Amino acid sequence: MKNLDWGSLSFGYMKTDYNVRCYYRDGKWGEIEVCSDEYLNLHMAATCLHYGQEAFEGLKAYRCPDGKVRVFRVDENAKRLQSTCRGILMPEVSTELFTEMVKKVVRLNQEWIPTYESGATLYIRPLLIGTSAQVGVHPSKEYCFLIFVTPVGPYFKGGFSSNPYVIVRDYDRSAPLGTGKYKVGGNYAASLFANNLAHEKGYACEFYLDAKEKKYIDECGAANFFGIKNNTYITPESTSILPSITNKSLMQVAEDLGMKVERRPIPEEELETFEEAGACGTAAVISPISYIDDLDTGKRYSFGDKPGPQSKKLFDTLRGIQYGELEDKHGWTTVVID
Repeated sequence: MKNLDWGSLSFGYMKTDYNVRCYYRDGKWGEIEVCSDEYLNLHMAATCLHYGQEAFEGLKAYRCPDGKVRVFRVDENAKRLQSTCRGILMPEVSTELFTEMVKKVVRLNQEWIPTYESGATLYIRPLLIGTSAQVGVHPSKEYCFLIFVTPVGPYFKGGFSSNPYVIVRDYDRSAPLGTGKYKVGGNYAASLFANNLAHEKGYACEFYLDAKEKKYIDECGAANFFGIKNNTYITPESTSILPSITNKSLMQVAEDLGMKVERRPIPEEELETFEEAGACGTAAVISPISYIDDLDTGKRYSFGDKPGPQSKKLFDTLRGIQYGELEDKHGWTTVVID
């Protein structure tokens, strides 16, 4: 294992030893290639650069107390990538190929997996891009699927602590019937300006309402939202929201813990009734929300300065499953290294 101060890691990129790649040519995927080069030899007219034919995923490898290394719900990441492929006309990466490449890149870089005690993890980034040279708006004929890894610390500096959010009405991250439900880079480019504004105003992240009516909760920056009241876990239903694997898992965990679960449109005014609220995603698992400001109306929706008890229980349970400390009764984890 590398002699690094794992506990001081931020959430950023660090060079590791290897990445793995696979190329789609002549209508089929080739063999998996191992590469130590951080760079791609890419044509300047590649469709990924001009027409946004690009998709990515994010998952983690965890060094666990029992000495094993596990990944979490890798099949769900594969399925979500396949959905994105169908949405922007790219060849699907099979679950078998996806899983094989994830396992391979983790094993090749096992010295870069942080210690359990550090709280850091190995972030896994699958990336699929169109590589054909083209100056017309058409799908590429050739593609590169690659996976690299990097050790990361907590997404937010304070770790599992409450953060303030601010509602933005002048910007949309995605729209109904658009690409919001796909994990493509364009959605994140669309969030950069509003995210920067939120940071300038002292907030952790921006908070979007639905693009059509500006009445319903959509997403917290690039994460899904959930609220808790009356022992019920409530999360928005919308065609413009990325289906978060973490959120899907938390809904199941909530049911396992005896909570009710509702997935439905949430009007903004309902925020006032929630006892707890949070953002959820792979990077942070849960980022509890302390308050949400609506600067247009002067309204502040408050949920407490510290993470609520049910959010804490959900976080601890899901994290316990990911690290092999709690029973994995749904078969979510895959042991990559014994």
